[in-house]
Amino acid sequence: MSDASEWIGRSETREDVASAAPVRGLRATLDLEPVGIVPGMELAPLWHWLYFLPTERQSDIGPDGHARRGGFLPPIELPRRMWAGSQFEFRAPVRVGDALRRTSTIVDLSHKQGRTGPLAFVKLRHEIRCNGGSEPAIVEFHDIVYRQARQPGDVEPPPAAAPAATWRRVIVPDDVLLFRYSALTFNGHRIHYDRKYVTEVEGYPGLVVHGPLIATLLLDLLHRQLPDAEVAAFSFRARRPTFDLHPFAVCGALQADSRTVRLWGEDHEGWLTMDAVATLR
Repeated sequence: MSDASEWIGRSETREDVASAAPVRGLRATLDLEPVGIVPGMELAPLWHWLYFLPTERQSDIGPDGHARRGGFLPPIELPRRMWAGSQFEFRAPVRVGDALRRTSTIVDLSHKQGRTGPLAFVKLRHEIRCNGGSEPAIVEFHDIVYRQARQPGDVEPPPAAAPAATWRRVIVPDDVLLFRYSALTFNGHRIHYDRKYVTEVEGYPGLVVHGPLIATLLLDLLHRQLPDAEVAAFSFRARRPTFDLHPFAVCGALQADSRTVRLWGEDHEGWLTMDAVATLR
């Protein structure tokens, strides 16, 4: 993009209702025990991703399954789009039945030359308010990176070894898990379900496990280990893609201050795939 100033500060607002059916579906997808989903039930952190889903018309979908470029987001021509990371402040609960309002703003847009070619970065700020409240219940920053198509001879950054874990849960990322999460979030990105596209066009060895799914599994791990803990803040950064070809692990360790939890994803070879930190109240 030659003129970032045309896009920085652009915003849009969407409304939704925190209905029960997606919550029930995500609980099933995460293999949680079924419970009654009733109005007023508090959503777990990150479960707001079940709402404000993309609803572009089929004719407005691009070849990768995302909406064509140039709507709210800038028309960046680099073909590969990835969720690089996010940062969250959980200021107040979001509950089943709440009327939700999300205001999204482009806060930064930049580009640079990377090791494998040009890169473009877009940073969004989302503020989610409940039931007409003046203060946001959730503040989220979302980092998107765009890259050129994979080229012969591209060299990936060297991997980093995952640390020793106190908590560890192995996840088998089969086709059904990836399909169900794509359906729940209405995510049409073909790298998560179209094996022919992801291997022949994007050049990956297998289906890519959703970054937000891994982040959700990390906080689910925290909740399984510390069921009474309240998360005040959370951030994650994707380090390497995770593919459906092998099981992977979500791991964690409570830090010495008892308020900080380091969480991470680890592939079958022990390499770090996602790094995250949760701060407890």
